[in-house]
Amino acid sequence: MSTTVPDRRDGGTGRPTPKRSSPAVVANGDLPGPPGGKPSSGGDDRRYEQGARRDEAGPTNQAADLVKLVGVVALIVAAGYVAGYGETVLAILFLAGCIVAHEFGHYVAARTGKVKVTEFFFGFGPKVWSVRRGETEYGVKAIPLGGYCRIVGMNNLEDVDPAFEERTYRHAPFWRRFVIDVAGSGMHFLIALVLLFSMFFWTGDQSGYLTSIPASNPIAEIIGFSGQTSPAQQAGFKLGDRIVAVDGVHYATWSQMASFIQAHPGVPLNFTVDRAGRDITLHATPVAADTVPNASADGLPTGKVGVLGIGVSPLIHSSFLSSLSDAGGAFVSVSARTLDALGGLVSFHGISAFVNELSSAKAASTSSERFTTVIGLPSVINQASQSGLPTLIWLLAVINISIGLFNLVPLFPLDGGRVAVDIYEGVRSIRRPYRVDMAKLLPVMYAGLTVIAIFALGSMFIDLRSLS
Repeated sequence: MSTTVPDRRDGGTGRPTPKRSSPAVVANGDLPGPPGGKPSSGGDDRRYEQGARRDEAGPTNQAADLVKLVGVVALIVAAGYVAGYGETVLAILFLAGCIVAHEFGHYVAARTGKVKVTEFFFGFGPKVWSVRRGETEYGVKAIPLGGYCRIVGMNNLEDVDPAFEERTYRHAPFWRRFVIDVAGSGMHFLIALVLLFSMFFWTGDQSGYLTSIPASNPIAEIIGFSGQTSPAQQAGFKLGDRIVAVDGVHYATWSQMASFIQAHPGVPLNFTVDRAGRDITLHATPVAADTVPNASADGLPTGKVGVLGIGVSPLIHSSFLSSLSDAGGAFVSVSARTLDALGGLVSFHGISAFVNELSSAKAASTSSERFTTVIGLPSVINQASQSGLPTLIWLLAVINISIGLFNLVPLFPLDGGRVAVDIYEGVRSIRRPYRVDMAKLLPVMYAGLTVIAIFALGSMFIDLRSLS
């Protein structure tokens, strides 16, 4: 039996393709798959069946390996907490889970379209643990710098047993191939939206996206003025109090209330305060900031403005529906800034700045827009975790949005390279079926790999230098 598929030797004219043994192409949203993977030919399927019988014969070894793997991860988390970096370690493990989710997006999109998937792995290099379920092998490899989902028949360079041709990626319709290719980034976007919603609804926004702090936010700080008793201390304000009104006037935002207080130095004011669900009245007279010794050193405003010596929590909580809207708005805002940053990186100014950062440690330390690699990422995550859970959640959401958009850049081996091919094939197939001859695109793929490698290795060098 022979199947008509485009072949690099006939320029895609549709001559029967003889059966060969060649590595399958990896459907990967982060890094190209490791060489030497299992090809998808009839012989491979027989080897897969043999492997499945071996897996069935040794469930005890698989269980033991899995227990060891879980034990190692638990030890890493425990060591992180002992060293005082527990939140950072958990955040890094969460990002590792996001990589798995990326590949799971490709996997689900392929399997729901009855496209054959032979491997689903986290990591690269030597195999640490794996198990076979049906026709797919699932597992973990030693180098946790990505993952891959091996989908059969990604292009015309791969030979497939004719019996499985109808279940290949290349045989699927345009819309199915498109969905498979964008599903990885789609998972990152979904994760980001869930994180943003959780922040707005649960922990509260501390990122500064929502700038109007409610006037009713709880008091989080009571300040003493360089050894003096502040008006807030004299009046009896306590941490957790919520100011409901000032002189009977209700304010929507903290900035509006603060402006009123600052405009009345030396004037006695009546504060209606919610303390543990009960309204009480406190009396306080704001003092002029310039009469307080070392006022500016205490972070207080200078000049004839009234101050009490209180600070409210900067967290902004939203209702359920508002959180949905705020999450969508923040997603669009971060996406726009990320796309602008990606565009800036490939501009003449961006390339010049990148070269300058490579040659100058001072320039790199002052740069705000460049790739942050796996070397510099732990430090960034640790700083965010020290600022509080809302800041950490915001950072993880931004990272997922950035990874998702970066993977859609139209360069091979990124998902965006295949999306561009999908669209081109879709346009060319309006009159008659058309598939791109991937042999002709190999130089483009190598060029894309070179560009990505240059930026990645250069950024790693910058991150390493900053650690010294």
